[in-house]
Amino acid sequence: MEPRFSCTACGKCCHGWLPLTLPDAVAHAGRFPLAMVWTPVRSNARSYELATRLGATVRLPNRKTVAVLIVPTAYLPTSFPCPELQEDGLCGIHEDKPSRCRTMPFYPYREEKDQADLLIPRKGWQCDTSVVAPVVYANHAILDRTDFDRERGDLLDQAPVIQRYADYVLKYMPWIVDELAKLAAKPTGGNLVTSLSSFLTATRRPDAAEIAAAQAPLFQAMAERTKDDPALREYHRNYSGWAKEMESLARRKPS
Repeated sequence: MEPRFSCTACGKCCHGWLPLTLPDAVAHAGRFPLAMVWTPVRSNARSYELATRLGATVRLPNRKTVAVLIVPTAYLPTSFPCPELQEDGLCGIHEDKPSRCRTMPFYPYREEKDQADLLIPRKGWQCDTSVVAPVVYANHAILDRTDFDRERGDLLDQAPVIQRYADYVLKYMPWIVDELAKLAAKPTGGNLVTSLSSFLTATRRPDAAEIAAAQAPLFQAMAERTKDDPALREYHRNYSGWAKEMESLARRKPS
């Protein structure tokens, strides 16, 4: 049976981390508290070759090589809704929403032929997969691929910048290699989170101070929201520290 899928605007997928393209991260810097999320992809993974094109390749201490996806991400606790999710479950910026939201449920960090399981709604999601929903995927191909191709294209375009950032971080923060090695050794993998300020510093963006000025109050607000929840201690620590980093960066004059 060909997979069918239709969004019901239940808002269930609009919680927690939201991977973004670099253009979307910059465009929405005044909306989302941003971080850089590193995810190692082992050489035996089906998406390994694609990950080497979209991310960076890192040689680990054991001499094995992993591909690492490094993704600008709206950094929100799993229980937190997107700041643009309205009470009626609809998107407050529907006409201007990020590519990641438009492409759902498909995921351009995977090969097109490996998308079928993404059409199975997660527990609690109310996506329509009934016989009245449209067929969206057939013969291992996405039928309406406009949004998928746009997001994939942006990811390929930004890959040189991501590689440059990885080179910078691995040079000045070499401990990250050990952390990536630990994650790569886990059966379930995992993620490493670094600050957006490290990315802005590494890539010497001319708009770094402007982006930082937009981010600082978001981090301050999120630090306040998470300060009394022990389960969100790591989020609170990151938000608090990154707010100070962004305040400092916002005052820096372009070189």
